[in-house]
Amino acid sequence: MQPGVIFDMDGVLVDSGPPHAESWRVLAGKHGLCMSDRDFADTFGQTSRDIIRRFWGARIADDQIQRLDDEKERIYRESIRGAVPLMPGVIEMLSALRDAGYKMAVATSGPPENAELALNEGRLRKFFSAVITGFDIEKGKPAPDCFLLAAARAKLTPEKCVVVEDAPVGVQAALAAGMKAIGYIGTHPAAPLSEAGAALTLAKLTKITPDIIRGLLI
Repeated sequence: MQPGVIFDMDGVLVDSGPPHAESWRVLAGKHGLCMSDRDFADTFGQTSRDIIRRFWGARIADDQIQRLDDEKERIYRESIRGAVPLMPGVIEMLSALRDAGYKMAVATSGPPENAELALNEGRLRKFFSAVITGFDIEKGKPAPDCFLLAAARAKLTPEKCVVVEDAPVGVQAALAAGMKAIGYIGTHPAAPLSEAGAALTLAKLTKITPDIIRGLLI
């Protein structure tokens, strides 16, 4: 069975932390709430729906969650439209993995509109056999659903997959899916990624080479 690599999008392929943090601050402020940088870091990698329930209250109605979610993501997309902030080295890394024969997929907690904007404007779509978004699943990370669905749609088996994640909940989701995980240091430092179960942690995408992936799958 062909080996594969599954990537989270926010904080791995796209340097979306600052614009996402600002969009949450704007949304929270409009509704009389406050979201700190620490609050944002603690929830990074979760679906917007789960974050809204955390800050607006678990009893919030589903239709209100949807309105808030849509509003927040519109703010985010407008902030990056025309200038998608790709992570340094992302094209070089993806090209090397593709040329080495690895099949690749994306599994993001964000909505499909965000993924479409980043993949199309960032010229990344050609690298991926499958794209899973937060709207394709019921349970967000640390549940394994997004990675299992990404593997299934890319025709990969979980034991032949390595996940690249920047958040502990994403690493936990990868392990729950029966996959190995690389922790990309950026949103979080190395320690919490390792504690969550990352097989190794790296601070540069160009360090994620075909040899590194091959070694994890032996």
